[in-house]
Amino acid sequence: MKKNTGKNQMNRKKFEEVFEKHGYRDYKWIDPRQIVVAQWARMKCTFGCKNYGKCGTCPPNTPSVAEVKEFIREYKTCAVFRFTKRVVRPEDRFAWTRKVNSKLLNLEREVFLSGYYKAFLLFMDSCHLCSSCPGIKQLCKQPKMSRPSPESMAIDVFATVQKISFPIEVLYDYKQEMNRYAFLFIE
Repeated sequence: MKKNTGKNQMNRKKFEEVFEKHGYRDYKWIDPRQIVVAQWARMKCTFGCKNYGKCGTCPPNTPSVAEVKEFIREYKTCAVFRFTKRVVRPEDRFAWTRKVNSKLLNLEREVFLSGYYKAFLLFMDSCHLCSSCPGIKQLCKQPKMSRPSPESMAIDVFATVQKISFPIEVLYDYKQEMNRYAFLFIE
């Protein structure tokens, strides 16, 4: 077991070089067992999000809470990336999200191509890769690139990122600086 832990530490240094190359400096490592998956988070998507049923990577097009817990248990390490932004109007965040998520896909691909075939990214927000989404996973225009957000996977982002001392709070105005988080699972 200790040998594997040492290997993971050595790999982290390699990954950190790749993260730096892609311009990512604001991230932290988390043991996936620390990630909080909760039914209430899924209920917020189901009953509190305008994207429910309108995005192929949002509920009801995502795995059950139990399946998400099983998925996370299959990984030994995860990098959590922090992104901050202020927007004037709520819809202004979508262009920013599209750009960030597209860049993150390049990072996931490089990790995958370096031999970590289980690399899997959770976007920092709803997919937004396309200007219009058919809302059905099977009709997705970019199925190889679309990814769910942590929230759509029933992850309690607040509780999870607080465990690794990242800032997060409920915002009352879109003009406040947002703290958004993407998760890259590596095995």
